[in-house]
Amino acid sequence: MIAMAPALAPLLRSFFLDRLLRQRNASPSTIAAYRDTFRLLLRFAEERLHRPAASLTTEDLDVPLVLAFLDHLERDRGNSIRTRNARLAAIHSFASHAGREEPVALEGLRRLLAIPAKRFSRPVLGHLSREEMQAIIDAPDHHSWSGRRDAILFATLYNTGARVSEALALDVQSIHLDRTPRVDLHGKGRKERTVPLWRSTAQALARWIEERDAPSSAPLFPNRAGARLTRSGVARRLAVAVARAALVCPSLRGRDISPHTLRHTTAMHLLESGTDISVIALWLGHESPTTTHTYLEADLALKERALARVDAPTGRRKKRYRPSDRLLAFLDGL
Repeated sequence: MIAMAPALAPLLRSFFLDRLLRQRNASPSTIAAYRDTFRLLLRFAEERLHRPAASLTTEDLDVPLVLAFLDHLERDRGNSIRTRNARLAAIHSFASHAGREEPVALEGLRRLLAIPAKRFSRPVLGHLSREEMQAIIDAPDHHSWSGRRDAILFATLYNTGARVSEALALDVQSIHLDRTPRVDLHGKGRKERTVPLWRSTAQALARWIEERDAPSSAPLFPNRAGARLTRSGVARRLAVAVARAALVCPSLRGRDISPHTLRHTTAMHLLESGTDISVIALWLGHESPTTTHTYLEADLALKERALARVDAPTGRRKKRYRPSDRLLAFLDGL
C-alpha cells in the first residue's frame, strides 16, 4: 500500500504556530518574511499546477517547482540574489520541520534541502568622507520643523551606525542624556544594545526633545501627523539633503546614497580612527564578526598602510624596547 503524501496546509500551520512562534519565539520580522515567502510560493504553485493552495501536498513541493519559483523571483519579479537566497532559506527551514513531522515525506524534502544558495559578487561598500557626511547633516533647513528633525535624524544615524529600522523605532525614552549620554537600540532578532552619544549629538537631541515636549513613549522621529517616519520617507528626505549638500560638496553629485550608506560610513570612520574591529561589531550590532570584516576589506587606507610597512627599508636596526621604570618592567615580566 502506497502512503499518501501529507498535505501542506497542516504542516505550514504547525511550522508557523508551533515551530516559529512557540518553539523558536521568532521575531515579528522573521514571521513576516517567512509568511511573504510562502504567499509567493503558493500563488506560484497554484498557477503552475492549476490547483488551489489548500489541496497541495509535500509531493507537489518538489525540486523542479522550487527551482522554477526561484528563477521566477529573479527573472519576473526582479529580486536580487540576496532576496532569492532569503526565500530559499525560509523554504529550507520549512522542509526541515516538515521532515521531522512527516517522516514519510522525508526523502523528497531532503532533495529540497540540497538546493544550494546562489553565489553572488559582493560590491565594495560605499561610504562617505567626514566632509561629505557633515555636509549632509548641515543640508536640511534648520529654520523648519522637518528640517531640524532631518538633521538630527542623520546625525543620530551617523553617530550610532543604526539600521534605519532601529532609528525609526526609537522613542523619546530611548535617549538618556545624563552624565553618560547614550541611546538604547533594539536590533534584528530582538537584540538590544546601548551606544554612546557624541556631545554634539547629545546636545542636538536635547534641543529636539525639549522642542517636541512629547510623552516619553512618543516616536523620537515622527512625521507631521505624529506617526513614525517610514523607511521610504527617510530615503526621500535623505535624497533631498544630498541634493542640497552637493551644491557645497561637489563630490556628492551623482552618488547613490541610501540610509544604509550612513551606517557603512560610521563603521569606516570608526575603523579609520583605530577602533578595534570587535568594538565596531558591538557598535553596529553584528551577530557575527565576519560581517564586520567586510569593512576591513573595503578600507583602502588600511591596505595602503600595510603595504607601506612591507615596502619600508629593512636595513635599519630596530631599537630594543626597554621599560621606562621598574613597575613597567615587573608588569612586562608577568
